[in-house]
Amino acid sequence: MNLPIITADQRLAEKRGVKGVLIGKSGIGKTSQLWTLDAQRTLFFDLEAGDLAVEGWKGDSIRPRTWPECRDFAVFIGGPNPALREDQPFSQAHFQAVCERFGDPSILDKYDTLFVDSITVAGRLCMQWCKGQPQAHSERTGKPDARGAYGLMGQEMIAWLTHLQHTRDKNVWFVGILDERLDDYNRRVFSLQIDGSKTGLELPGIVDEVVTLAELKSDDGASYRAFVCRTLNPWGYPAKDRSGRLEAVEEPHLGRLMEKVAGPAKPALERLEYTQPPAVDQLNEAKEKDL
Repeated sequence: MNLPIITADQRLAEKRGVKGVLIGKSGIGKTSQLWTLDAQRTLFFDLEAGDLAVEGWKGDSIRPRTWPECRDFAVFIGGPNPALREDQPFSQAHFQAVCERFGDPSILDKYDTLFVDSITVAGRLCMQWCKGQPQAHSERTGKPDARGAYGLMGQEMIAWLTHLQHTRDKNVWFVGILDERLDDYNRRVFSLQIDGSKTGLELPGIVDEVVTLAELKSDDGASYRAFVCRTLNPWGYPAKDRSGRLEAVEEPHLGRLMEKVAGPAKPALERLEYTQPPAVDQLNEAKEKDL
């Protein structure tokens, strides 16, 4: 058996989807981004029963109501993980059992994009399931153990998200609610609203893109909606662009955003270019004058 090296040409020829998180406060229009996607090529993973915002949208949807159903759909969409034991979720045995109930997974070939709304509700379903597991109860007293439940939830959520992230040929977007609070120094801090801390902390490292749909102010004070796409932004919104193709602020159109991410890559020198901020240059000039 030869060493299974994937050449550059093979890697570049592979079909690969965008994996991202779309975050925003309630009511700002996250679910409505479905209107910007091709309805015939998009599967709506409806966890919130919030499809009133997209009433009339012509795409297909699934509506899992429990955490085991969420896991079943994930393995059906992403296929089995050969590294797992037969008794583990997302294993070959799990995949085969799901296929016996759902049918041939090739029925999903017509979909390019999975739109999961929302990861916040997925976390609630996961937590509810975790509270009923043995790990969520003390071995000594049998009473509920909150730390055990949260620990199990973190493991379950990360495993679920990672499995969907490895669905290479599909775009997967997780929708989440933006949580805003004040820290000890009275500064605004933003984060993903979800039970427990593990998922919110690790999710940005799993996906390719983190985009915040936010209300911004123009120079004349008028409000407008936009995607904030870069980690270094003046508002402190959660954001990340692994592709290097997005500007700090993009128009709030998820379909065109994915086209841009999938477009021609910038040359490496442009992506790695470093320029000192004007404030740093001015500070250096002031120091030289003092000398």
